[in-house]
Amino acid sequence: MPSFLSSLRRRSQASFRTDKSSNKSNGSSNGNPNIPHNKSTSTLNSAFGSTTPPSTLPSEDPSLNFKGLNGAAPPLPTRPQISTKRYSMNGLTSPTTNGSQKSLNPSSLLGPRVLSISDGSWVNQKILLIFGKIGEPSHKPLDGTVTVIHHQDSFPPTSWPVCDSYFKALIHLQPGFNRIRLDFTSPKVSSSNTSVPAHSSFLSINYLPLNSSPPLQLAIILGRDSPGTYDTVPERLYREGNGLDIAIRKFRMSAYLWQAFTGEQMNRQGFGRRCYRYEEEWQPGTLTYHDMKTGEMRNEAKIHIIRSSKTVAEIRDLDLAQQYDKATKKGDLFGIAGEAVKDYFKPKPGQKHYVSCLFLDTHWDPKVKTIRGHAALGGGDGDLQLAIFGSHALQSYPASLEEVAPAFSDCTRTDTTYVANDCNESGSNWEAANIGIGAHLHETGHLFGCPHQESGVMLRDYVRFNRTFTCREPYSTRTKSPGQRLVLPEDECAWHRLDCLRFRFHPCFRIPIDMAPSADGSVQVWTVDNGGVLATAPSGIAWIELFTEGDELCRAHIEYLDANNSHNGLPRQVTLVESELRDRLPQDKRNKRLKLEIFSAGQGKHVVEDFSQLANTKYARIRLPDGRWGFRGSKLGFSQMDGSQPQDLVIDSCYVQTKLLTAVRVYHGFAVDGIEFLYEDSTSQLFGKRGGKEGGSEFSLDTRRGEIIMGFYLRAGLWIDGLQILTSLGRKSEIYGNPTGGSGHTLIPPRGYTIAGISGSCAAWLDGFSLIITR
Repeated sequence: MPSFLSSLRRRSQASFRTDKSSNKSNGSSNGNPNIPHNKSTSTLNSAFGSTTPPSTLPSEDPSLNFKGLNGAAPPLPTRPQISTKRYSMNGLTSPTTNGSQKSLNPSSLLGPRVLSISDGSWVNQKILLIFGKIGEPSHKPLDGTVTVIHHQDSFPPTSWPVCDSYFKALIHLQPGFNRIRLDFTSPKVSSSNTSVPAHSSFLSINYLPLNSSPPLQLAIILGRDSPGTYDTVPERLYREGNGLDIAIRKFRMSAYLWQAFTGEQMNRQGFGRRCYRYEEEWQPGTLTYHDMKTGEMRNEAKIHIIRSSKTVAEIRDLDLAQQYDKATKKGDLFGIAGEAVKDYFKPKPGQKHYVSCLFLDTHWDPKVKTIRGHAALGGGDGDLQLAIFGSHALQSYPASLEEVAPAFSDCTRTDTTYVANDCNESGSNWEAANIGIGAHLHETGHLFGCPHQESGVMLRDYVRFNRTFTCREPYSTRTKSPGQRLVLPEDECAWHRLDCLRFRFHPCFRIPIDMAPSADGSVQVWTVDNGGVLATAPSGIAWIELFTEGDELCRAHIEYLDANNSHNGLPRQVTLVESELRDRLPQDKRNKRLKLEIFSAGQGKHVVEDFSQLANTKYARIRLPDGRWGFRGSKLGFSQMDGSQPQDLVIDSCYVQTKLLTAVRVYHGFAVDGIEFLYEDSTSQLFGKRGGKEGGSEFSLDTRRGEIIMGFYLRAGLWIDGLQILTSLGRKSEIYGNPTGGSGHTLIPPRGYTIAGISGSCAAWLDGFSLIITR
């Protein structure tokens, strides 16, 4: 043998075989230093191809423990880089300073590939849902297991089934940078002879908790004499119990499933992994059963335990079970929950709470075949947004990450001697978990402002909620079908696009890069020349929903988001043309009455009940004294007080050039009584009445600088609570009347128009107000 070949052979053996080759990390990636957050780790460099020196040399990495000749690392010949995220783990890898990976062995074609999220992404939720594949499309489908090795062993490894080469997994993240290892094993695939799996890959994720957005709070409501137990079958009672402790674990795990599902759905809709957060606290961990043994403390979602003033018997006598036609006092459970929550949190006026509640004392009554103490409702009264649901399916919920896949694959039949088969759609344990977890999520959607939709969670699509977390569906008693062998993302449950639009602008979904929320989310609608209609909003028009007569669900909508889904790209004024709107409707609905719901980025909404009537200038226009046409804008206030009389006032200075408006006087008390325009020639015009504070409050204009009225900011509900004057010089008066009553609305004419007067109505005080505009 030539001498140079002998030397090369000895060098190769010294480089890749050591006297300490056993790996003591038990499958973990100990010793791997953090990769810079602003670098991608999606490109894998071969051990022979990196031109950048590693931040930790193989000889310095305790998890590798490789040595070269004389204890030095072997020289690395130059070789082209291999762009892949999968590589063999016969030897572990070392991160390089540029964020890429160096493999000590050729890449494995069976290393898990994550398809749902790119390497180095940023997320805002503790539990991340991923979807991926093993091997290439040309490979024969494989079953097996993907094991998630968490960052720096901060969480015990979790295993997830691989079905026909596809897998879904939930990853527990630590705040900051996370380097996750995914190991694939299968009885049909050979593995390495070492303790390190042969087919592995790394995934880098950055987790930024959101602490500046309002949280969704979770609460379990108990009767004042409740023992703190829920319905379960004897076998589960023996195996896991049914006390308050296990109820908290199951409710917490289901809430993290909601969050993982919602974050993934928002990403699929193009909004990034935007999601709400939970109020968390430092407490004994429950998201893995290992923590129950070790007592490990973690920061996890807080479950508030609220005792109601009602007894268990009183709670169970109030139900909304659809299958029991003798149910009385429907909806009272919502009031009981609201009362208990307010008494517990004691919110002050203006402090908004979002609370999703579970009634633990819900009970299946097999004698009358009804679920007592259960109501599925969601909504709110402004300061409290509330969702409630019963515990009748709680026994089927997973209590930890390790139980998620088994829970959604459990075909054990529902024994109605002990537990409910809700709406005959919970004939097995996995279907009961769908109904319980999914229907509660549906009510939480109502809490966030979502109405029913034509598809998705808000139409009962949650009967497929299991598909989000598994790649194979078992036999279904609901459909009497053998299930689906392979479940891909297109087969899963989903949030409707309109739900995701609501979430995009909801304060609970706010992320650090969002603009500061606008104090004024109001939307105004103006009829203008030639039957045109303008919609304006200070915070920007976000989307418009179209309904035809008889429609309860939205079938068509228009979006105004830019490519980056930012507030900056939203128009503050849009033109609505009836023919263009009707073209978006199904052919058979284009001649029906058209209703619009116009939404702003500030969560405001304006409803146009009949667009054709709005666009008809005969109803909206008014002839001005100089012959021009004026147009009434959308009205604030309901004009329904006793003795309410309509009134129109055209401001003299808008058509008489010699008239100079010098001041505005507002009459007010706890509401606005009237507004008077004062002129230089000592004349005046009054809209409404002189009442409230004696003499009213006067706001003078700087006529020397040509200051004029640009618009008004109003606080309004049933009537006009408060009024503020806005001028062309950017000045604002104080808010006369009640500055916190009703909701805020800014009335400024659209571009190209000016204020010509005021239209509305007055009873004991103003109960209707709109602007008259003209060109």
